[in-house]
Amino acid sequence: MTTIAADAVPQPLKFGRIRPGQILIWTLLLLGGLLMVMPILYMFSTSLKTASQVYDLRLIPAAPTFDNYIKVLSDGNFLRWFGNSTFIATTVTLSNVFFDSLVGYTLAKFEFRGRYFIFLAILSTLMIPTEMLVIPWYLMSSQLHWLDSYWGIMFPGMMTAFGTFLMKQFFETVPDDFLEAARIDGLNEFQIWWKVAMPLVAPALSALAIFTFLGNWTAFFWPLIVTTSRELYTLPVGLSSFSDAQDTRWEMIMTGAALATIPTLVVFLVLQRFIVRGVMLAGLKG
Repeated sequence: MTTIAADAVPQPLKFGRIRPGQILIWTLLLLGGLLMVMPILYMFSTSLKTASQVYDLRLIPAAPTFDNYIKVLSDGNFLRWFGNSTFIATTVTLSNVFFDSLVGYTLAKFEFRGRYFIFLAILSTLMIPTEMLVIPWYLMSSQLHWLDSYWGIMFPGMMTAFGTFLMKQFFETVPDDFLEAARIDGLNEFQIWWKVAMPLVAPALSALAIFTFLGNWTAFFWPLIVTTSRELYTLPVGLSSFSDAQDTRWEMIMTGAALATIPTLVVFLVLQRFIVRGVMLAGLKG
């Protein structure tokens, strides 16, 4: 008889035992994810409904229509508001990436008197609510004749304490040996910052860029206060004009909001790997 080795006999598959705690955690995560996604799905669903179907809570419309999208896109004001938001969000994002990283690099890599005090002063502004800054911002805009202008909308966010803090923390992880080697090669300090230090903190730059862009894309309170001309409205302010004292056109508001959400989703999908990497590195540094 042929002897079969014990290790050659097929062994039954062993499945890991699923614990009740794991089932509970995954169930809670699934429910939490559904709760977060449902408003977005309902927004897109309402954008496909007519005015008479808005209060029908069914997620899939009985008779979906794209007429709302045609009406919104054919409205010249909406396209102008979309362009305003794109211009403002992009400009403020580029300004933040440049100035916040420049100040963060200076505070992280240069020794000078008062550096610690300056850093604490910058951090202290994070504890001031935005609502308390609106009046000083408005008075400054009025004195400098920035009311109802693009510059008046943008100047409060051209540089932020959060961005400075984030970039300083990441620049501190850049080895000083790299910077010294660049100095020996004859690069000036600006070239060292731009060509050596900046590429090493690319994940932090990406995270700062997307947070700044999304924050300015969805900004409502300050643009509403500082602008009076419909031509200067941003998307959130412009969408609010679809409502009046007599009627609220929810189907139009949801359609505009759906169109406004698309760029933010695209930006997030393009840069999400940089955000995840930036968060991981920030956690490792902490």
